[in-house]
Amino acid sequence: MIKCIHTGDLHLGKEFKHTSLKKSYGNERRREILDVFFDIINRAKKNKIDILLIAGDLFESNYLNIGQVKMINKKFKEISNIKIVIAAGNHDPIDNKSLYNLLDWSENVFIFKKDELSKLVFEDINTVIWGLSWTKKEEKKELQKINLDNSKINILLVHGDVYNKNSKYLPIDINMLINSDFNYVALGHIHKHEFINEKICYCGSPEPLDFGETGEHGIIEGSISKEKTSMKFQRMGKREFKIVNIEVNENMNFLDILEKITNIYTKEKRMRDIYRVNLIGIRDRDLRLDITELEERLSNKFYYIEIIDKLVPDYDIDKLLKENQNNIIGLFIKEMKKKNIKDPIVKDALYLGLEALLEEKVEF
Repeated sequence: MIKCIHTGDLHLGKEFKHTSLKKSYGNERRREILDVFFDIINRAKKNKIDILLIAGDLFESNYLNIGQVKMINKKFKEISNIKIVIAAGNHDPIDNKSLYNLLDWSENVFIFKKDELSKLVFEDINTVIWGLSWTKKEEKKELQKINLDNSKINILLVHGDVYNKNSKYLPIDINMLINSDFNYVALGHIHKHEFINEKICYCGSPEPLDFGETGEHGIIEGSISKEKTSMKFQRMGKREFKIVNIEVNENMNFLDILEKITNIYTKEKRMRDIYRVNLIGIRDRDLRLDITELEERLSNKFYYIEIIDKLVPDYDIDKLLKENQNNIIGLFIKEMKKKNIKDPIVKDALYLGLEALLEEKVEF
């Protein structure tokens, strides 16, 4: 039996240029991702892990410098009794500019350097790790089938896509993996952790990177033997991205909305996590909602908050009907009035439909 940590998609050095996070937050998030990397190293040491598997995108090749890579290598040397196996991904490919080729890595670090499957044999722990690395930003080849030595523990380490057979990010036949004799398949590329079955897993990014990565993040840790695989998710992320819908009605004013947003979570969670609040529903037609002011008023109550205004105004239905008797807007109102307009679902449908129709009328 071996003890193992499976991680990947750390994206050390990420610039956060293409996210909605403000620059100052981007700098802090970059430091926090590095802190999570340190935490993983410390956990591996504390728990006496045999192998640390890194399933691609350890860092961002375009933004990290050689000094930072040396720092990563120094941390690896601190756990010299632990085997560290790396398969490069599409953000840190082994190309002619690869940072992986610019220094002598610690003796306990093993990096797959080719884009064809090869193996690393560790006789002392009776384990074979199969893997490959990306050598360019896109990789459309398919994995070939492998003949395994079933007298050993067999692990596959790869950065790719099992969900889309036409993917440009190394499409992998999921049925081939399920029907294989691997004792564990350590996948990278998808940033949300997921067990496809008890032996096949995406580790996800240990620290979330944007609003597309909601929920808990961490690593996969446990034990692997020829007879049994027991790998489980362990939370490591310092923050979570949260998307929250706040229902607004026509009777609410600015202060009401402010209070409702403030009360969505405890102070501890508000000051820890990263929030996007969608304001949905109907607002008073005379309410001029300044989103910038709302965000500024909430800035000392949240670590980070951004607000998206999806509200529609409380229309004067009778006035609109009178003004649009002979067009599609009037016909729409008449049809909706045949329903129970006091029903919240019907009312929302009426107001959303009016918003779309009135926008078309203005454009026309």
